[in-house]
Amino acid sequence: MQSTCQACCRAALSRRTTAFTRSHRSQYRSLTTGTRFFRISPEVQQALSERRPVVALESTIYTHGFPYPDNANLASHLETTVRLHGGVPATIGILDGVARVGLRPDELIRLASSASDPNASSKVMKLSRRDLGFALGLRDASNKPFNGGTTISATSLLAHLAGIKVFATGGLGGVHRGVEQTMDISADLTELGRTPIALVSSGCKSFLDIPRTLEYLETQGVAVATFADGRDGAVEFPAFFSRDSGVRSPAVVRDASEAARVIHAHAGLALQSGLLFANPIPKEHEVPFEQMEVAIAQAINEANQAGATGPASTPYILDKIKELTGSRSLEANKVLVESNVVMGTKVAKALREMESDGEV
Repeated sequence: MQSTCQACCRAALSRRTTAFTRSHRSQYRSLTTGTRFFRISPEVQQALSERRPVVALESTIYTHGFPYPDNANLASHLETTVRLHGGVPATIGILDGVARVGLRPDELIRLASSASDPNASSKVMKLSRRDLGFALGLRDASNKPFNGGTTISATSLLAHLAGIKVFATGGLGGVHRGVEQTMDISADLTELGRTPIALVSSGCKSFLDIPRTLEYLETQGVAVATFADGRDGAVEFPAFFSRDSGVRSPAVVRDASEAARVIHAHAGLALQSGLLFANPIPKEHEVPFEQMEVAIAQAINEANQAGATGPASTPYILDKIKELTGSRSLEANKVLVESNVVMGTKVAKALREMESDGEV
């Protein structure tokens, strides 16, 4: 009798899991066909249908991180990097009031150049999840549709809706220092708590409160691990420009294959939370944590004095850090983003291989 009951329970659980999975796949089908507000490029559509590794890339790094033409050159370089390592890039952004997954080269140049154009009719927006409805549904004062760069939050959501599982970028947003006064917590964290995407980044941005960021991610049910990068035993969670932060990583994975195994198992349970894989900056390009802390403290102090809060806080602090550290942090930023894109592509390839082999 007991074995019969157990068999019945297993069958019922299998039916519920199958129905749950089908409901989410139907969500992908309804959006991959394209709508007035959401479009996937033909290249990305074909890659997804052929089950090739696709890597999502954000656009805020271009619209609010680098000036033109440096941003356009970086965008082209990162897409080429994905291709050279066997993946298909899907840069995500808002252009002409449409969320686009897989921007064409001419579209990337339009978005990158308009972000630095002082004569543009409207400012290129920095878009999180909460902003998408406004950016897609409204028009500017000249009755033109909006353009915008998507943050980790918005990019994660749009990538998931397209059926993309791996996303590579620079640094995650997080809990800001002084959060007890400002309540400034990035929407990136809550997005990872409700969107099943695997994010590869150099941890969170170094001027954030790293211990509290990790604590918040734990509360959100986000799996967090750091790539060992040749190190044995426990390793520290990286601090963007620095390989170490003084904070122990919750978990460690040795390589892209181990990360893919975690993602595969995570998806096998139909978990609807995301995963964060922290990839330390290459050793030869890191800026020591103690040196960065001096610049960070001054940048945060000046941001507070200038009243740079909310969405304006991060760009202001990053610009100030660049000013204080010179070209060193700017070059480190480019290097770590490229390193993360390479690792993200390797993870996406390993994951596709496991899925194709039916490996558990």
